[in-house]
Amino acid sequence: MRKMLNTLYVTTPDTYLSKDGENVVVRLEEKTLARYPLHNLEGICTFGYAGVSPALMGSCAEKGVDLTFMTKSGRFLARIVGEARGNVVLRKEQYRISDDERRSALMARNMIVGKLYNTKWVLERAIRDYSLRLDSTALKRVSASLTELIGLVPHVEDLDVLRGLEGSGAAQYSGVFDELILQQKEAFFFHGRSKRPPLDNVNALLSFAYSLLASEMRAALEAAGLDPYVGFMHRDRPGRASLALDLMEELRSVYADRFVLTLINKKIVTAGGFTRKENGAVLMDDDTRRTVLKQWQERKQEKIVHPYLNESIPWGLVPHAQAMLLARTIRGDLEEYPPFFWK
Repeated sequence: MRKMLNTLYVTTPDTYLSKDGENVVVRLEEKTLARYPLHNLEGICTFGYAGVSPALMGSCAEKGVDLTFMTKSGRFLARIVGEARGNVVLRKEQYRISDDERRSALMARNMIVGKLYNTKWVLERAIRDYSLRLDSTALKRVSASLTELIGLVPHVEDLDVLRGLEGSGAAQYSGVFDELILQQKEAFFFHGRSKRPPLDNVNALLSFAYSLLASEMRAALEAAGLDPYVGFMHRDRPGRASLALDLMEELRSVYADRFVLTLINKKIVTAGGFTRKENGAVLMDDDTRRTVLKQWQERKQEKIVHPYLNESIPWGLVPHAQAMLLARTIRGDLEEYPPFFWK
C-alpha cells in the first residue's frame, strides 16, 4: 500500500478493502495490514480482484472519494464516483485547454522539457558507464544539443514550434541510439524507427514496450479523472489516446527505452525469439513475449525516489503520480505541470 497525493494505492495482491467507522481497512485473509482515515483521502486505486465491501463503496460515493479498479498488471477496469463533482469541472477545463492551441502548448511544453532532459541523461549515463565501448564524442554532441533545446522549450507558445523542437531532439537521439546497444549487435541493431510494422528486432521490442507504457498511462489518466483521448500536443484522432501519448513522452527513454536496452544487453531476449514475415514485419514469438511481460512487471516493482514528490515509489506508480500532478495543474492547484526528471 502507498498513500500518495491523497490517493491510496493498494498494490498488495489479494487484499480486501472494507470500512470500519470512518476508516478504510486493508485486510489480507484475516490479518489487518493497514487502516487510513477516509476523510484524508481523495481517491483509492486498487490493483487486483479481491474486492471492496459495499459499505466502503457507499461511503466513498457519499464522501466524494473516487474508487478505481485496475487489474494486477495495471489495466484499467472501472471507476466508481459519487454525485457529479470535481471530475466534471476537471474534464471541462481539460477540453477548454485542448481547444486552445496556445494553452495546449503552454501545458505540453513541460512534458517536452521532461522528455528532452530524460533523453539527455540516458546518454550521459551511458557515457559515464561505458565510455570505452561506444562513441562518446557523438553522444556528447547530441547531449549538448539537447541541453540547448531544453533552454528553448520553456519560451514556446506555438504547438508547431514545440513539435519542431521535440522532433529535432528525438531525431538526434534516434541517430545515436544504436550506440547504446552493447551486446548481440549482429541481431539487435537500430537504423531508425519503424512502427507499422516493425522491421527489425529492436523496433519490435520498442513498439511492444511503448504499447505497454501507453496502456498504463491511459489507465493512470482514467484513474485521475482525466480523458486520455483528449490531448494537448497530440491532437484529436478517433481511437487515439492523445493525452496518454502526450504524458508518456517524458517517460519513453527512461521507462521503455532503458527497459529494451536491458533486455538486449543482458541477453534476456535473443535473436531466436523473433521471426520475419513475408512483408518484412518482425514479430516476437510467444515465449519471448511472455519473457518481456514478466520482466516488465518486475521492473514496475523497482523503487525510485520521485523527483517532485521526494518519496520512494515503485516505477509502476510513476504514470499515476504524473497523471495526478497533471490533474492538479489543470484544476489550478499547481502553477505549472512538474515533469518527471530522471538522473
